[in-house]
Amino acid sequence: MEDPESRTTLRFDVMTSPIGDLTLYTHEDGALTAIDFGSRPVQANARRDVGACAAARRQLEEYFAGKRRTFTLALRPLGSPFQQQVWKALLEIPFGTTTSYGEIARRLGPGTSARAVGSANGANPIPIVIPCHRVIGANGSLTGYGGGISRKAKLLELENAGPVQGALRY
Repeated sequence: MEDPESRTTLRFDVMTSPIGDLTLYTHEDGALTAIDFGSRPVQANARRDVGACAAARRQLEEYFAGKRRTFTLALRPLGSPFQQQVWKALLEIPFGTTTSYGEIARRLGPGTSARAVGSANGANPIPIVIPCHRVIGANGSLTGYGGGISRKAKLLELENAGPVQGALRY
């Protein structure tokens, strides 16, 4: 069965950032749907539209300049109900702090595993804005990140959430 979202025309733009090029995607309703780290080809159902991505670009530029700690963008990440639940929990992690996969699993309730949280975290289509980079290993180590560990470290340093190998801060 075809996903109705696959027929939606997305708008995209590419911006340069301190962590490399970012491809921003917005839904036709204007909500941000994805941020890619520039390593994948542009989605087939997308057309370039600088204006449609202007708010996301501006807020990301402010974030990278140290002038923004929270985003006020409409978001439309596509994922399963469990993924949506995890992504909502990620949005609650304050700027400049980190947490562990296990802690998020505990917050989501009995029967939720750190491994399942890690899988949903890794599937986050809107990194940075939905701050999956703020989730680290229980021992304080950096663990997988779709954009690469070096990007994750740079984002945490930008937020002064370090030392990245140190203790968790809540």
